[in-house]
Amino acid sequence: MAVPIETIDLVADGDDDVVVLPSDIPDNRSAEARKEQGNNQFKRKKYDKALIHYNEAIKLCPEAACYYGNRAACYLMMGQYKRALEDSKKSVDLDSKFVKGYLRLVKCYIALGDTASAEKTLRQAEEIEPANAAIKTERNNLNTLLNFIQEADKALKKNDYRTVVYNVDRALLQATHSTSLKLLKAECLAYLNRTGEAQELANDAVNQDKQNADAIFVLGLCQYYQNNIDRALPYFQHVLRLAPDHQKSKDMYKKAKLLQKLKEDGNNSYKSGKLPEALKAYTDALAVDPLFNTANAVLYSNRAAVSQKLGKLEDAIADCTQALKLDETYLKPLLRRAQCYQGLNEHEKAVADFEKAYKQEKTRENRNLYEDAKLTLKKSKRKDYYKILGIDKNASTDEIKKAYRKRALVHHPDRHANASENEKKEQEKKFKEVGEAYGILSDPTKRMRYDSGQDLDDACSPTNIDPTQMFQTFYGGDRHNFSFHSNAFPSDFTFYFK
Repeated sequence: MAVPIETIDLVADGDDDVVVLPSDIPDNRSAEARKEQGNNQFKRKKYDKALIHYNEAIKLCPEAACYYGNRAACYLMMGQYKRALEDSKKSVDLDSKFVKGYLRLVKCYIALGDTASAEKTLRQAEEIEPANAAIKTERNNLNTLLNFIQEADKALKKNDYRTVVYNVDRALLQATHSTSLKLLKAECLAYLNRTGEAQELANDAVNQDKQNADAIFVLGLCQYYQNNIDRALPYFQHVLRLAPDHQKSKDMYKKAKLLQKLKEDGNNSYKSGKLPEALKAYTDALAVDPLFNTANAVLYSNRAAVSQKLGKLEDAIADCTQALKLDETYLKPLLRRAQCYQGLNEHEKAVADFEKAYKQEKTRENRNLYEDAKLTLKKSKRKDYYKILGIDKNASTDEIKKAYRKRALVHHPDRHANASENEKKEQEKKFKEVGEAYGILSDPTKRMRYDSGQDLDDACSPTNIDPTQMFQTFYGGDRHNFSFHSNAFPSDFTFYFK
């Protein structure tokens, strides 16, 4: 579809630049009549009908520059710039002073993005009619186009692809049919991971020219950035068969092959348990192409898996976060980050990630992970009685008793009678916690409720446990039978029971 352009003046009888034909020649009279019929249809915007009359006029009088000029104007309004270009060239070949022919040539060159030819043609027109207002208008149009192209080139050198697209879009308002500018835009869109738009532009170019190496390169680039490296490689190879010196295709082919190899090396090392080698391979792969969001998200996730196995949970979390920045819908690094948060006892963050994962994919497995994480968070906010007694969560009843004996004697108030007030309070607190821990873990029912994360009812509440009474009950008799002030023991003596 043609982009509307300013009204194009036709060559009509009475114009200064009209080629005067001998009227006594029948073909000339008939050609002029045909031209006038074409002009009338042109003014009514019936360009297809006007074209028929201009064709007939040219057949009758093929040496009249104005007929080619008028047909060129018709092609311009129909958006057929290459045909308009041919007719405009023919018109100035027939009449080197035909300014309207030069102006139509400039319009064609600008629309096709051929700025060098547009500049050369404008200078020829300016030599003929320096004060022509239409020439000045086209000069302004060309300068506008050149400015946007120059700004796009500057941005391209900085790899600022968004700015390139911005300036190319504005350049295309002038160069509406510039294949090279459209493909430059498509290439930058691919780098920005907007591959759908890039493919559409490249396919349009290939439909016009099956051998367009730049268009085929962009199609390969789109496959590459869609993480279809195996499909991308044949495109780059095809370009190099068409244009052996196509440097971008050479570079992308090498880059794709290297990335493919490093990723495979990392995967193989991970599967065989060679974690340091896997870590290096994934790290090297991430350095290959910083713009490859899709592949890099996978590589960050894979490297996070290695770090997790190596116990480097902070590193794993950082890589998972990077993966999610590149692809916020990527479930695997989200779940892995949640697991790492749990490993670092950052349970609230773990719950947030598991919740997000469940909302993203509402599977039974994700729901169970989310519910388990909430339970773990709830349990983490309570006192860890196993830790207080210094025992494993699978400790037996005898191990619980032994641990209580040891801890109760270590923290008993009488053991610290000569300590500072702050120290006394701290030891009393710990003594109480030891009693609470034993009161819960020594009772199978209470322990089961505690382990399952259930709320302890009032009867089971550790606040109802008197640690001193428990101590006396456990050892029997009066607590003063276990005086810690006896001269028979050193001040730092600790009782151990078997």
